Amino acid sequence: MEGDYSHCDLSNPDFEGELTKRSMWLKEWRKRYFVLKGNKLYFCRAQGEPAHGLIDLADCLTVKSAEEKTNKRFCFEVATPDSTYYMYAENEKHKNEWIGAIGRAIVKFSCSFTGDQDDDTN
Repeated sequence: MEGDYSHCDLSNPDFEGELTKRSMWLKEWRKRYFVLKGNKLYFCRAQGEPAHGLIDLADCLTVKSAEEKTNKRFCFEVATPDSTYYMYAENEKHKNEWIGAIGRAIVKFSCSFTGDQDDDTN
């Protein structure tokens, strides 16, 4: 989701780096700098610039490879109920690092949100 996220603190990220993202409206591919912090994935036009977009991973349904869907090497998708975001990395290692980091953020948030205690209400 694009908007004004200039007030967001992007210091001390959990993971960060450059990816090429497909724009939502024009479907053009644009380089963006991504910052993963907690369960929020921010993107900026360049490193050091304020965030102008956010993917809330609390709503994430899947993060997986998307090379066949996009015909782009090293591409992956982050799917939410409202949108599917497509990004590609510079190589397979970088792609897998991003998928892993996003996946860990999703799991960490879901465990802290739901707890990992058994349901004893039977």
